[in-house]
Amino acid sequence: MAAQNNAPLPDGLEIAGYRIVKKIASGGFSIVYLAYDADGNAVAIKEYLPSALALRQPGELAPAISKANLPIFRLGLKCFFEEGRALALIVHPNVVRVLNFFRANETVYMVMGYESGHSLQEHIARLAAKGSRPSESFIRQIFMQVCAGMREVHANKLLHLDLKPANIYLRSDGTPILLDFGAARQTFNSELPKLAPMYTPGFAPPELYNKAAQLGPWCDIYSIGAAMYCCMTGKPPQPADQRRQQDQMPALFDKLNGQYSPQLIQLVRWTLELDPLARPHSLFQFQKELAAAPPEAPPQGVVQKLFGLFKGK
Repeated sequence: MAAQNNAPLPDGLEIAGYRIVKKIASGGFSIVYLAYDADGNAVAIKEYLPSALALRQPGELAPAISKANLPIFRLGLKCFFEEGRALALIVHPNVVRVLNFFRANETVYMVMGYESGHSLQEHIARLAAKGSRPSESFIRQIFMQVCAGMREVHANKLLHLDLKPANIYLRSDGTPILLDFGAARQTFNSELPKLAPMYTPGFAPPELYNKAAQLGPWCDIYSIGAAMYCCMTGKPPQPADQRRQQDQMPALFDKLNGQYSPQLIQLVRWTLELDPLARPHSLFQFQKELAAAPPEAPPQGVVQKLFGLFKGK
């Protein structure tokens, strides 16, 4: 994803009844701000500002858009607005809550609930710094909830298309929230024109590399598996386009033997099949398999003690 090269809105700016506190995130598609509403509640405001199409200089509010870029900018604006309207209908504990959306400065803003916590990517990095990895029980628990949230998203005819640890936010109580639907499109509705999706190599399914490919829930299933793999290894899987040429994933999965249960490793392998038809047929099916945790083996010392008692009889 391209870096955001636009100047953010100034701190302290009042806009549509919200006061901007500071910029908290940015990417090639948008800028996200921490703000306060009229009642003093903290919110996150996401501004549609694709850096490849629009340029905003410091001190300005509205971006400059060339005539050549204006049609695609407006098309993206329409998709962003429709996305905000669709997400506003979703009330689920594992999906970011969209509270409002409005037009200003010749673009569109999406207002979301703000909660303290950190991303799953940050959690993985903190453990890696200590020479550790997330436990199997943690991975299963987090991604069962991720699946629950994603099922609700799919039920509302939306796709995420950029799911990765950076877009899975962990609240202070440890429960996950799906964030940053900047790549989401109502792709189930063939009447809406498609925009080229923005994706992250390693987490993106092979379908996103093919403009003619059919997109659907199977795309997000691949990304869920990629995020789980990142938890297990600290790195994203081999990018899908490279796997088409020389697939290194089988050997990489072999290295996980003994670190996680064979069942969990097989589940992740299942989601990362290059052929969409070979992946889980539904998130419900995958979630059910994920909930079926394997029985824990007793500690090795206990096994040896029991074996010794058996021999003594």
